[in-house]
Amino acid sequence: MTDYRTYKWLVVGMLWCVCFLNYADRQLIFTVFPLLASEFRLSDASLSLVSASFMCTYAVFGPLAGIVCDRVPRRILIMGTLIFWSLTAAATAFAHNYAQLVIGIALSGLGEAFYFPAAMSMLADYHAADTRSRAMSLHQSSVYVGSIAGGGIAGYLGQFYGWRTGFRCFGVAGILLGFGLWFLLKEPQRGFSDSMVGKLPAGGRFAAGLRELAGNRIAWLLVIVFMGANFVAMIFTVWMPTFLYRQFHMSLTLSGLNGAAYLQIASVLGVLCGGALADALVRRRKGGKGARMQVQALGLFFGTPFLLLSGWTTAITFVLAAMVGFGFFKGVYDSNLWAALYDVTPIERRGAALGIMNSLGWLGGAIAQLGIGLASERFGMGACLSATALIYLGIALAMGLGARRLRGTNGLREQARPATVRS
Repeated sequence: MTDYRTYKWLVVGMLWCVCFLNYADRQLIFTVFPLLASEFRLSDASLSLVSASFMCTYAVFGPLAGIVCDRVPRRILIMGTLIFWSLTAAATAFAHNYAQLVIGIALSGLGEAFYFPAAMSMLADYHAADTRSRAMSLHQSSVYVGSIAGGGIAGYLGQFYGWRTGFRCFGVAGILLGFGLWFLLKEPQRGFSDSMVGKLPAGGRFAAGLRELAGNRIAWLLVIVFMGANFVAMIFTVWMPTFLYRQFHMSLTLSGLNGAAYLQIASVLGVLCGGALADALVRRRKGGKGARMQVQALGLFFGTPFLLLSGWTTAITFVLAAMVGFGFFKGVYDSNLWAALYDVTPIERRGAALGIMNSLGWLGGAIAQLGIGLASERFGMGACLSATALIYLGIALAMGLGARRLRGTNGLREQARPATVRS
């Protein structure tokens, strides 16, 4: 069998490919908004309901996904949900009215909700505290690369072959990858990278788990901050291609590519830097308490002025520069999303904790969609983009205070130890 030290990074690579398709599928929806608006005669408010249908379904099923993740083999969840959302994407290409479109997008959210709890739990079992931020940040880079690919490819295919072609292509790719992972992805023993195994009964009772999480103030702070951060991120991810298409009269291909590429490429650099910085701080500090949260707070704080600039300026050069700056520091924050949560969550509750956090974070994204669809018609898209700076500043301060408080507590200490994996 492949050496454990090598295989744990191969797992990162395999999950990177799955997450790549996860976000490519999402971005292709947002990129073809102008085509959907034309074919189905939709207003901004109606388009926002399309994206909100995905996010609401994602949010509703997030807690269930986390609970299931703590109880069934994660490799089965990862492969099964990949094939499900890929089939859904391919089927959405056959939508011929607004209701069918909304249902298809909502079902994609149902499938994708189960991926992140399972994938992050698996990565945490393969990577202990000394490599966890780097592993998760490397995986997180697929979010940005997938968004770029989804935006660029969907824009090109939509412009020359119609919006349905992109759904078919990405759907088929996901189905093929899902079957390929059956032979390659192995299930690890839960918690074998940590020294906290056995502190709680395996699986535990659902009610007891919820009570435990409800009393974890640092975990809830991370959840609230993620809601605010995702509120802002989803405004940019969903609406930036349309903003460039309308405001600067770009073609659908260019608006889809530029609306994702500048932001997401910068985020790749930011997430890798943030992961490396956090792991370095963890090694320097005894137990690394608050280190990952501190890195996240820096990302939020320094990203704030770029948000203000993005909608305030009318020059395309400054808009793109603002996207680069925001993207980089967004990546710094994203690099420790799940690693920071796992620092304060027992192993046996990781799936449930991540499911709840992911669910509420995407609820924030759904609220953003419903709000901006109406606000942009009254105040303009530029004003809405700039206003998000206030949210970022508020959650940056909250995260900084939380990191400082965590450094004064005992926290959860983790140590690496070798183990085996099973098919």
